[in-house]
Amino acid sequence: MEFILYLILILFFTKVAGDLSVRIGQPAVLGKLVVGILLGPAVLGWVEQGSFIDEFSEVGVLLLMFIAGLETDLEQLRKNWKSAFAVAIGGIILPFIGGYSIASAFGLSQTYALFLGVIFCATSVSISVQVLKEMNKLNSREGTTILGAAVIDDVLVVILLAVMMSVIGTGNDISIGMLVGKKLLFFIAIFLAGWYAVPRVMKWLAPLRVTEAVITAALVICFAFAYFAEFLQMAGIIGAFAAGIAISQTNYKHTVEEKIEPIAYSIFVPVFFVSIGLNVSFEGIGDQWGFLTSITIIACLTKLFGGWIGARVSGFNSKSSLVIGAGMVSRGEVALIIAATGLQAGLLLPEYFTSVVIMVIVTTLVTPPLLKIFFRESNP
Repeated sequence: MEFILYLILILFFTKVAGDLSVRIGQPAVLGKLVVGILLGPAVLGWVEQGSFIDEFSEVGVLLLMFIAGLETDLEQLRKNWKSAFAVAIGGIILPFIGGYSIASAFGLSQTYALFLGVIFCATSVSISVQVLKEMNKLNSREGTTILGAAVIDDVLVVILLAVMMSVIGTGNDISIGMLVGKKLLFFIAIFLAGWYAVPRVMKWLAPLRVTEAVITAALVICFAFAYFAEFLQMAGIIGAFAAGIAISQTNYKHTVEEKIEPIAYSIFVPVFFVSIGLNVSFEGIGDQWGFLTSITIIACLTKLFGGWIGARVSGFNSKSSLVIGAGMVSRGEVALIIAATGLQAGLLLPEYFTSVVIMVIVTTLVTPPLLKIFFRESNP
């Protein structure tokens, strides 16, 4: 019954912390992230990472991105695809150079330096999505550009990681052509399924004489898209986001949107926010404060200005470009997965793993206040 106690602690403290965060002028998600650090091994040790937390948080992030897809203005996303591509490229090149350079400056070998550069390239907009929703900016030009850039970034970073593991990893033989082929297959299949299959599945399942047939059908589609994405070595959140977009084009959009949010935000999404903070541990970093501080600052600045450059090149003004850059700063669960993969493949030294994890958490923590500040300045 230990997981019941964990649920009590997580649900109670995330709501209280979220309210306190709003009262001091910050997005609610910031307080929820801090709760994860306080309840986890870094401070109180009341909640421990485990299979229950992992599985609930996985469902939470999928539902979060599914809701983002439901609320995304597809026409706005189409209009901003060039900007999204430019932001994704800027948000990869500058962070990669920064990560490689700072690792080299601290004496790491070229292999480890290159891999740190790959970690710096990662982007997870699940936190940014929550902040944009709280501010009613998810369908703004900046918001849709951030979402589009994150999808492109995910594809490019996975390919970059595969190249690294194929060329200099230990015991990994990855076909780059096969990997790119899988990405193309994913997008073609998702497009066809979203256009032809999803409306028909919803229309077929919705009339079933059982409770909540519509929302159950939507969840089946969401998880099926996410599973298919993972099967083809894409992030599951991209599949969930695509499923949300597909259902948003049907007559069931508002019904699904109205019913999915209580399910997501009452239990699964809070566990996801807390799970990020649970990764923080201060064990073994006593001799690495200089390294930790340096990589954290460089990680934040290179993503911020990489996104800023990409947005400026594609026609955004300086203030809106800062908003977009801030939305790309969070590395989130994507970077944690890459770091864990690199550790297993011998591309990341074990003694630096904790510092990298803390850097990832800090980039996630600074994203909500940065977004709020820059959005306020761009819309005085």
